Amino acid sequence: MTATRKTVAVLVLIPVVVALALWAFAWPAARIAPRDLPLGVAGPATATAPLEERLAEHAGAFEVHRYDSEAAARTAIEDRAVYGAVVVTPQGPELLTASAASPVVAGLLREAVAAQAPAGTQIKVTDVVPAPAGDPRGSAFGAGLFPLILAGAASGIAATVLGLRGARAAGTLLGAAALAGIVGATLAHSWLGVLTGDWWAEAGVLGLTVFAIGATISGLAALIGRAGIGVGALLMILLGNPFSGVASAPEMLPAPVGALGQWLPPGAGGSALRSVAFFDGAGAGSALLVLGVWAAAGLAALLLGGRRDRTAGAAAATPTPVPAPSPAPVG
Repeated sequence: MTATRKTVAVLVLIPVVVALALWAFAWPAARIAPRDLPLGVAGPATATAPLEERLAEHAGAFEVHRYDSEAAARTAIEDRAVYGAVVVTPQGPELLTASAASPVVAGLLREAVAAQAPAGTQIKVTDVVPAPAGDPRGSAFGAGLFPLILAGAASGIAATVLGLRGARAAGTLLGAAALAGIVGATLAHSWLGVLTGDWWAEAGVLGLTVFAIGATISGLAALIGRAGIGVGALLMILLGNPFSGVASAPEMLPAPVGALGQWLPPGAGGSALRSVAFFDGAGAGSALLVLGVWAAAGLAALLLGGRRDRTAGAAAATPTPVPAPSPAPVG
């Protein structure tokens, strides 16, 4: 490629990358709003009907779940079936929230319920699963996702650049992910108090997230060459991070990026970590399954790529037989 073509390629590529990055990061942040946000309504059907009608006026904003009692609504919140619930009582509406699930959503629900209540009505708010005292706004939890993505990407890139292949690469990535999980849990749980669940479960989710990202990037590189690093980085950093919904909630992002983000390791890792850190693992099953699928696919790609390289190397090392010369004719 000539110098002129290289210059043109850079001039074209940089604006495209900037536009893609702004679309991926700024667009979802600028369109934060509830979209089919799971919300509970508890109480007698005759009493909750007017409230449900008012919530239905916000078309597409809330996915309403009905419960017969406050206890049932609390259980649903603790199971991560809903983000909060409005309980209709003779004394007036009461709001149950879970700031540990999302401080942003908890604040939004307080505002929404207060706006629906008659003027002068005092709304009683109970935080069923509060955010930890060390991170009441959830800012540290949200900020902690990006280092995980970088750690996973760095491990996958390093394994590729250092020429590690097959089982050796897989073992290296697994060891690095395990150490990253232990370090992450030590800092976030033991030091900062951002996480408050079972320490080993948190370390396991952190490590699995790092491994899923690293194995995917290294596996792609093993299959399609160095271009796999770019594809993996695009998926995990440029799309996975802003689409994760960790800073707010997946249901607060524009469609379809909120749902898409939960199918990528950063979003699944954030959801699983929130479940084990604050909800005793409730609702973590689907997120852990997503992480497991990515990790398994990356591992399979690594092993397949390593096997292909060994086969190609063996073929190159096998000498090509030279045919024996024909005997000279007898004259």
